[in-house]
Amino acid sequence: MLVPLAFLLGLHNGFRPAPPGYLSEQQTSASNGFGEFDHYHVRNTWNESEGDQSIHVRELIRKLGPTLPKDVLRDFTNDAKYKTIDRGSVNDSQPKEGFPVPPHNFLQSPPSANNTKVGAAIEVPLYTKDVHDVGKLCEFKFGSYCRWRKEHREDLKDSMVKKLKDQLFVARAYYPSIAKLPRQDKLSRELRQNIQDLERVLSESSTDGDLPPQIAKKLQMMEAAIAKAKSFLVDCNNVDKKLRQIYDMTEDEANFHMKQSAFLYQLAVQTMPKSLHCLSMRLTVEYFGSPLNDTELSLAEKYIDPTLHHYVIFSHNVLASSVVINSTVMHAKESRNQVFHVLTDGQNYFAMKLWFLRNTYKEATVQVLNIEHLKLDSHIKATPLYLSLPEEFRVSFLNVDSPPMAPIRTEYISIFSHSHYLLPEIFQNLKKVVVLDDDVIVQKDLSALWSLNMEGKVNGAVQFCSLRLGQLKKYLGENSYDKKSCAWMSGLNVIDLDRWRELDLTETYRKLMHELAVHEGSSEAVALHASLLSFQDLIYTLDGTWLLSGLGHDYGIDIQAISKAAVLHYNGNMKPWLELGIPKYRGYWKKYLSREDQFLSQCNVNS
Repeated sequence: MLVPLAFLLGLHNGFRPAPPGYLSEQQTSASNGFGEFDHYHVRNTWNESEGDQSIHVRELIRKLGPTLPKDVLRDFTNDAKYKTIDRGSVNDSQPKEGFPVPPHNFLQSPPSANNTKVGAAIEVPLYTKDVHDVGKLCEFKFGSYCRWRKEHREDLKDSMVKKLKDQLFVARAYYPSIAKLPRQDKLSRELRQNIQDLERVLSESSTDGDLPPQIAKKLQMMEAAIAKAKSFLVDCNNVDKKLRQIYDMTEDEANFHMKQSAFLYQLAVQTMPKSLHCLSMRLTVEYFGSPLNDTELSLAEKYIDPTLHHYVIFSHNVLASSVVINSTVMHAKESRNQVFHVLTDGQNYFAMKLWFLRNTYKEATVQVLNIEHLKLDSHIKATPLYLSLPEEFRVSFLNVDSPPMAPIRTEYISIFSHSHYLLPEIFQNLKKVVVLDDDVIVQKDLSALWSLNMEGKVNGAVQFCSLRLGQLKKYLGENSYDKKSCAWMSGLNVIDLDRWRELDLTETYRKLMHELAVHEGSSEAVALHASLLSFQDLIYTLDGTWLLSGLGHDYGIDIQAISKAAVLHYNGNMKPWLELGIPKYRGYWKKYLSREDQFLSQCNVNS
């Protein structure tokens, strides 16, 4: 029973309040985003405290929860791809449920447990008058799952069955007291007969279609009997006790199903789809089974020619990186001078290699690099490197002047990961590169980016001014930075490598990581802090029309804005290659998907 009986009966005001974080459907409908956290800490959904969850719910989770090892559930929740940045101030003396600090080798990050972006976890309080009210919102607790659930709501097929069960519960609550009343044998028999009739019907029916034709009459008779029972002065304690039991059971069940659904949703958005996994495996097998003409030597000069337009993509998703390249080349005025460098990991290297040997993109050149096999000066004696993708942080907004029940606005900011700080060493012969995330598509020619006068800045990026650095002072400290400065977004970044080397920003990032690791309780807080401050005063602001973000979480983006943007960024957890992707935006991505390769049909990628 997903609707608490107490609300149907209008008795909820006399009961104990529901646990924080759960609202009626009207309250939870205006939401999007994802995250499982409270006001001060990132919390594990499956490790509720005694006050938040009854023994009944824990037993249900034990019996009905996903059959995964306990450690997997813990690591899955703690390493969630998108965690919430919540803005404001909290009590710093409060102990933190932190994550292990990063290793001393700051550019090394462990391989991801799944084939999606490596996430970042950080907690910052919401910027609002009353955090306790905001904390009850569905979006604040379950994020984009709530919005997705609303968009994909299906009509109930058992609404009448649920109503009958509610009436049966009420009749059972009143029956013991009515049976004790003198001279009320007729009403007692009537209640008992109605209870037996409904029990018989419900034992044979799970949906409304299973109910007998005369069920409306039975329901009417039960309602009449309950109305008579309510007219008598009965033992209220007995009725109250029974209804409280029903309320607790229904509430626990609803909470359990909400948490289980949110968990499964999160699992779905963080797991590589079966079709894409199939594609990668088939390409890998084919690579080793077929003789191929390696063209690396003939193209070696183009890989290091600083006069060409070099694009860098960090990815382990074959289709995603292919779509980025295809969309860029299709809109380029001249593709001959375009060179794409795809950096991937050892697991996907051979699949990527074969894919880009089998598929051509006009006259553009594509180089695939295995980041784990790179020989860099600063890592000669270090352990092997691992690929890390741009890290995304979920930010929830509720302005101080907003009404108490105003919907929260959710955005996802993405920043550079550890791997990005290897760019000057990987491409030692290049002066400028454009970095594209693998969840973008290009709609216009990008050649104008190469003629930008960046005025001594290092990183040309679209700024995210809904989030100011001063609002992250708990994590950035009271350092000498401009509190009104905007955060910046990855997705489309123009990088002046010469200026980067001149300022030695990689060393700046290294020092910040080492210094902050001593003081911060969360490695994700350290990463956010170090990345934002490394580029302090070194961001060249690109016009907003260059990049439009939000297609991976925001249902309300204006179509005209989409058509005007040069690059569309599917930041958020509803990626276009997932079934959970927002349907009205997936078409923009799919039209750049090559459908001719035989492996696509064999792995049902186009279905």
